[in-house]
This record gives sequence, structure tokens and C-alpha cells, in this order.
Amino acid sequence: MPTLLRCLLLLLLSFGSGLSLAQASDPSPTVVAPTATPAQALDQLTEQLDSVRADLKSKDGNPPLADLRATALGVQDQARQLAASLAPQMAALQAQLTVLGPAPASGAPAEASEVAAQRRQLDRAQTNLDAQIKQAQLLGQNALQLAAQISGMRNDQFQARLASRTATPFSGVFWVDLARTLPGDTQRLKRLGVRLGNAWGDAWQPPNRQPLLLCLIAAVLLLGGGRWALERVLLELAKRHVPDGHLRRSAMATAVALTAVFTTGLAAELAYLGLNWNDILDDDTATLAHATVQLVCFAAYVVGLGRALLSVRRPSWRLPALTDRVAQCLRPFPWWLGAAALAFGLFDRASRTIGTSLPATVAARGLFALVVSGLIGMALMRMHRTRLASASSDAEPQHRPVWVGILMAAATLAVVLCWLAVATGFIALAFFLAREMLWVGVIVASTYLLIHLLTDLVTALLAPQGRGGQRLQNTFDLQPHTLEQTVIVLNAVLRVTLVLLALATVLTPFGAGPGDLISSAKQTFGNLKLGDLAIDPGSIFTAALVFAIGWYTLRRLKCWLRDKLLPSSTMELGMQESLVTLLGYLGSMLVFVLTLAALHVDLKSIAWIVSALSVGIGFGLQAIVQNFISGLILLVERPVKVGDWVSLSSDVEGDIQRINVRATEIRMGDRSTVIVPNSQLITQNVRNVTLANALGRVQIVLPLPLDTDAGKVRSLVLEVLRAHPATLESPAPLVQLSGIDANSMTFSCTAYVNSPRDVGSVKSDLLFELLQRLRDARMSLVRSQLVRTLPTPPGDAEHTD
Repeated sequence: MPTLLRCLLLLLLSFGSGLSLAQASDPSPTVVAPTATPAQALDQLTEQLDSVRADLKSKDGNPPLADLRATALGVQDQARQLAASLAPQMAALQAQLTVLGPAPASGAPAEASEVAAQRRQLDRAQTNLDAQIKQAQLLGQNALQLAAQISGMRNDQFQARLASRTATPFSGVFWVDLARTLPGDTQRLKRLGVRLGNAWGDAWQPPNRQPLLLCLIAAVLLLGGGRWALERVLLELAKRHVPDGHLRRSAMATAVALTAVFTTGLAAELAYLGLNWNDILDDDTATLAHATVQLVCFAAYVVGLGRALLSVRRPSWRLPALTDRVAQCLRPFPWWLGAAALAFGLFDRASRTIGTSLPATVAARGLFALVVSGLIGMALMRMHRTRLASASSDAEPQHRPVWVGILMAAATLAVVLCWLAVATGFIALAFFLAREMLWVGVIVASTYLLIHLLTDLVTALLAPQGRGGQRLQNTFDLQPHTLEQTVIVLNAVLRVTLVLLALATVLTPFGAGPGDLISSAKQTFGNLKLGDLAIDPGSIFTAALVFAIGWYTLRRLKCWLRDKLLPSSTMELGMQESLVTLLGYLGSMLVFVLTLAALHVDLKSIAWIVSALSVGIGFGLQAIVQNFISGLILLVERPVKVGDWVSLSSDVEGDIQRINVRATEIRMGDRSTVIVPNSQLITQNVRNVTLANALGRVQIVLPLPLDTDAGKVRSLVLEVLRAHPATLESPAPLVQLSGIDANSMTFSCTAYVNSPRDVGSVKSDLLFELLQRLRDARMSLVRSQLVRTLPTPPGDAEHTD
């Protein structure tokens, strides 16, 4: 059991030390002994800082800048901690001096000698302590400045390494140099092989043979059936304890990736422990073996991550939106990429151990760049061919997110640049591109997996219909829409946080930020000016990046609010649209201001623009500004909102579809759209039918003869009004006898519907039904009487006289 615990601990330490290919971890800085006095600690930190400066000025090769920077940052952190630890002592001394009070003034009675001695002692201690605090603070500032200087040197080395050029593989010089140094490199490799053989011979001796055999047997069992057994156990646990749905799928995908790392890494660590059971390996060989374990873990993680995301055998577990054909064609690439990373990593570590010649190192890095970029290029080509085959078979085209298209385009460009760099002799640039393609691919895949896992976990725990959501609702008396909004917000925060962490992790192996890659352009074009405004390529690039990111973020935020957050709230549709539109205005102004700030534009530089706009507004843009301000008033005061049915004095009546910056779109009854300037909705009389009461009223007037049974008519009409599915029970339908004249009596029939927009159709249905029911009941409406005036015959007139 202790051996197993030791193996697990060493595996966790090796795995946590980093997954970056050919990226050594920074050594921890020297820790000041806790028993040292503040003066001794300051002396030790000063010596460390002087040692870093001496190493930077050293002429013996290139100093390890990463190690020196880590040491300088360690000194800065320890100096800060030392100053913070001395602050309470300074406060205690000040409190004691406050208790003693000030020294007596001249001419005043002298104080006791003990008090005076104690005050002098406290003053000296305070002076010394203050000097130590200031020295620690100054030491921290010097260390921070030195770390910044080292970072600049690392950036310079990084750019110089990318820009370095060797002989192209198409020239004879490249192969001549390689052939010239090949015998020496072969001898070094043979000596390393002899050392490894001797180490194996020592490990096979009787004192170490049994632990070696046990470790190797355990490693073989782990590689043979350990992964399969562990996956089966995790699958059974997931079926029993994880609810069915997205969480189980993402949890199993994560388990597949981590299982591959755990079993393979533990097997490698067991082999290393068996070989070095009694510390029989020398320092160089032990370092090489330990680095091999880390490389095996990284390669296993690449393979496991690919298996988890492709999920060829279990398509229902697949997280990405990939077809079975695409997953099948991409199946071998994680194995090939992991093998390539492991092979080159082993060669790189071995070459560092034996000191391989420069031509061999350059050739190996060029080969690695070609292999990795070639594998990535083959994967992209297979995906493209599969998509073309699916499109030719009249299959439904698969939706691909924008970020996936951007990554594929960037990968394609990187593959082309990598091969061109190798062909032209820029081996370092090609190696850098290939390594970063592999690194970025692992980071993106890991982030994608973590996003799915964490968002599914939050959704499963807080969903209103889930067990956790039900408990939260019962415990804290929460509404379901509150939990829905919480889930949406938490998922958005998790996504943004993971993406930012992924970006920071991607930039870690560079040793420099993106701004360093355009420093040469800044030096070339930094003197160009447009009036008082300096044209800085870095500022222009930053401003374009700020504008693009701001615009895209604002767009996604508006879509998120419109489609996810606000629909889950109790706000009405008009208020939701108003909030989204107002956010668009404010966000656009903020993006514009941030873009100007990135360009380093001040008010003096844009004074002429402001003047021109003022003149334009004064002469020709008054109406536009008036409409814009009116639009803001409409969004804030909300006399009308999206979804209202309004009627204007200009015979415009319909539903408000959208309130824009300048005008409002109103949908008429004939399905046409009228564009009304916003100022008309502010300055003119507007009839808002749905502002206070959104119900519609259907009113029908029925004239019937005087001899009609009024009670029977009232019952019949109420029955018809209540039977229609669109009429409301509250307010209830109403039938009134509104008037009686010499020939008829008039009934006023009223019913209410949900919206004024339904009045016309419901009234038509009711009239049809009423006419049919009245006809069936043999009740006739009052007909208009036609009076004819006939001429009197002449004979009748004379007779009358």
C-alpha cells in the first residue's frame, strides 16, 4: 500500500508539472529560512538579486532567462511578504510611543530617566524597522523591474529565434552539415544507450529485480485491461448516480479522457519506479526518465481527449456535432499526433542530455514540423472531403459554429505557412507553428470539454424541473424563472471564464504577448502622423481588435438577452425589446469610445470632426437628431412599446413591430409596414389602444320587431356570445335593450376578447352565428320600409272637388 500511494503521489506531481510539449517548468525560487532575522533575510534576498544580475551579464552562453525571471519574481514576492510582516511590529512600536507621549518641551520638568531611556530605545527600534521596511519595498521594486527587463530579453530572444534562418532542405549545404555531424551524434546516442543498458543491468540485479518485475507486471496490466476496466466501472457509476441527459454524456467523455491519462501515466510511473527503485539512476538519466513519464502523460491525454470527443463506438456520447463518417475518418489522428509528440519529445530530451549537434536538432525540428502540420492538414482535408460527400448525397448540411470555421481557417493557414517556412529555411518558425498548433488544439479541446461538463453540471443542479431545483424552490421560496435566469447567467460566466483561461494558457508558451509580434512594424511605421494623430500600427491593430471583439460581444450579449435571459423573466415583450434596443445604443457608444481610446485619440485630435458635425447638425441633421432623441424618450418613458396597437392622426393604425434609432416600424392591417419618424410619436396625438387595457370589445347592434320575445332574444344572444372560444368569461358578455321606437326595439350585444386585433374576426363569426340562430328561431330583423308616392288620377281629383 505505501508503494501504491507513493506511485500515485509521484504521478500527480508529474502530471501537475505541466502538459506543454518541450516546455520545462520554472524552478521554484529559493525560500528564505523562517528562522532568519529581517536583516539576514534582506541580505539573502539582496544576494539572490545580485546573482541574477551577474548571470544576466555572464558571457558563458545564453543564461536560462525563464529561471532567472522566476527567481526575480520570487525575490519580489518574498520582499513584499517581509515588508507586510514588519508592518504590525511598526504599528506596535508606534502604539507604545503614543502611550509614552511626546518628549517634554524645553523648560518643562524633566521626565523620569527610565521613561526617557525607554523612549530612546523605541525610537531607535522604530528607525531601524522603518529602514528595513523601506529596504524591503525598494528591493521588491528592483526585483520587479529586473523581472520586466528579463521578460523583454525573452521577447527579443523569441523574435530572434523565429526570424533565424538556416539552410533550406532543398540545398546541399543542409544535408552536408547533417552528414558531417552525424557520426558524432551517433556516438553520443550509443553512449546514452550504454548508460541506459547499464542502468537496466543494475535494476535487474537481485536486490532490485523483484520490485522491477512487480512494477512492470502492474504496468502491463494497467495498459492491457486497466483502462477498459476503469471505464466500465465509471460507466456503471454514471448510470447509477448521474441523471440521464447531457450531464451523463459530458461526464463520461471527461472520464474517458482522464482514464487514459491515469492508467497510461500510472503505468509509466510504475516502470520508472521499478527501474529506479533504489535510486540507481544518475541525475541525467533520472531526469530523462522523469521527462519521459511526463511526455507519456501528455501523449496519453492527446489520445484520450480525441477518443472522448470523437466517441466512435458510442455516437450518443459524442459532444461535438460531428457525423459518424467524420468521426470515423478522424479516428486515427489523435493516436498519430500523440505518437509524434511522444517521439519528438523523447528525442528532444535525449538531445539535451547528450548535447546533440545543431544540424541534427534543426533537422529533427523540421521533421517534427512537417509531420505534425502534415497530420493536421490531412485531417482538415478528410473533413472537407466528407462534407463534400455529404453535400453531394443531398444530405442536410451540418451547421458549423463561427468559431469552428475560424479555427479551421487558422489551422489551414498555419499548415501552409509551416511547409513554406521549412522549404525556405525558417525551421524555427515552422517548429514554433507546429508546436503551437498541437498546443492550441489540446487547449481548445480541453476547454470545449470543460465547458460542456460544467454547464451541464450547473443545469442539472439548478434546473427548476430537476431535484436540486425543486429543493431550492421549496427551501428558499424561489420562482422557476429565477432559477432559469440563474442557470443562464452562471453558464455564461463559466463560458467566459473558461475561454479567458484558455486564452491565457494558449499565450503561455509564447513567452510574449501578441503585441510583441508586431514590434518590428511599430518601429518601422511609428513615425507616421496624420496631423497631430500618430499612426501606430500596434494601436490600429489593437483598435480593430477592440472594435471587432466589442461588436461581436455586444451582438452575442443582445442575442443572449433577447433569446435566453429576458424570455425567462416576467417582463412583457415590449419591455424586453426596449431593454435590448437601449443596451444596443449604450453598448455601441461604449465600443466606439473604447476604440478611440485604443487609438489614443484625444479631444484635440478630433476637434475638427466635432466642429464639422456641429455645422452639419445645425443645417441638415436637425431632424435626424430630433428623431434620435425621440427614440430614446420612447425607450425610457415607454408611451408606446413593441407590440402595442396604436393609431395616429395621419390614418396610420397598426402594431408596433420595432423602435429603431430614427423611426418606428408599424405593421398595418393589410400586412404592409409604415415607417413613422419617432418625433411624430412624441409631438402628435397618438391613440394607444393596448396601453392601459389590452382587451378588445366586440359590439353588435340588433334591431328586432316590437312583437319579438325580448327575453328569448337575450338568452339566445348570450348563448352565442359565450359559446365562441375567443370571447372571455370575465368580463362576461352583456346583452342590453338599448332603445324602443314605434316599429322596433334595439339590442346592444357586447363581448370581450384578449386583443383588439381579434375584434374583427370574432365579430364576423358572431354575426354569422347570430343570423343562423335567429333564422332557425324564426326571428326576423327589422327591415327598412320603402314608401312609394303614387300620382293621383285626374278623374279622381275632379270627383274629389
